Amino acid sequence: MENFTAYNPTRLHFGKGVTNLLGRTVKQYGKKVLLVYGQGSVKKYGYYDQVIEQLKKSGLEIIEYPGIKPNPVVEDVVVAAELGRKEKVNVIVALGGGSVIDSAKIMALAIASGKKAWDIMKNRVILRTATPLVNVLTLAATGTEMNNAAVLQNHETGEKIGLVHELNFPKSSFLDPQFTATVPLNYTAYGIADLIAHALEAYFGEGEASLTDRIIFSIIKDAMYWGPKLLNNPEDYELRANIMLDATLALNGLTYYGTKGGDWGVHAIGHQLSLLYDTPHGASLTIAYPAWLKLQKNRVQERIKKLGKEVFGTYSVEDCIDRFIKFFFSIKCPVSLTEIGLDTQHKSEILDQMNHNKISGLHHKLNEEDYEKLVNSMM
Repeated sequence: MENFTAYNPTRLHFGKGVTNLLGRTVKQYGKKVLLVYGQGSVKKYGYYDQVIEQLKKSGLEIIEYPGIKPNPVVEDVVVAAELGRKEKVNVIVALGGGSVIDSAKIMALAIASGKKAWDIMKNRVILRTATPLVNVLTLAATGTEMNNAAVLQNHETGEKIGLVHELNFPKSSFLDPQFTATVPLNYTAYGIADLIAHALEAYFGEGEASLTDRIIFSIIKDAMYWGPKLLNNPEDYELRANIMLDATLALNGLTYYGTKGGDWGVHAIGHQLSLLYDTPHGASLTIAYPAWLKLQKNRVQERIKKLGKEVFGTYSVEDCIDRFIKFFFSIKCPVSLTEIGLDTQHKSEILDQMNHNKISGLHHKLNEEDYEKLVNSMM
């Protein structure tokens, strides 16, 4: 087991009606709020109205920045940060899923520091403080609601990258499973796939801790048990609650104890697909993970065997990989590039993108020969 430091200062409010505490929580940090949200669904389904009501009840002044895209872009963060500085906001409220919250995390750093958003993402500046961030989650998937990571893409530089920083931890996050009841079936499935991918990234990181492995296996099995049931009954509160908790626990630090952290090579692959083709994040992972497992099957054979035994009850590496493919397919997530409309004509473009960003895992390194094998396997 590796040495580790556990730290998570985010206060999590979980359950039915927890947003009734939103206004008084936000008011602790100031009176002027930058409310950040996506492209329409929060208004369509009434979540925006509920949040506005709670904020106004507490006498808070609200400045709005709508329109965050599903694969968030740095341009939105730049404009929103300028707005936040101009209006002298004291606190940010992010209403949405991972894209909204990730964007808000970098806004919080940019507003407080006065630095450029992409310089922050590239670790070119020293950060000492962040504007307080409070979240209202509407999509169970990324786990960003309780961690210190954020991902943004920049089409000008051809990059989609992450920033892990202690100042990225939200002050509070409100998770009411009712706020996820209207998520479409495809994005519900992508969220299930995303949380499983997070657990797998942790499992294939450097170091081994028996208890942490068991926690990872439990999260994966729980998501695989409740996920299909949820897709057959998407408005069921208890099913939504179970998946929502799985997603948070998969990436709040719990799956890293006793290790040196996750690998994240599969996410690096998936990010290239999102950059090039605007592929939904979860869908990019269900295409990339089977290919990555096939690439690694002889390199980390014992690790995959253990995964197969504990999750599926199989001792076969090939069967373990096949079971993941079948599960992703069963929840209607793509497992090949052809399923998202790509073919061999796109191969060189994808390889160029991989080479441009020199994608690799933190523990299991990837090279140009691996890129070729991965793309061939994803076809």
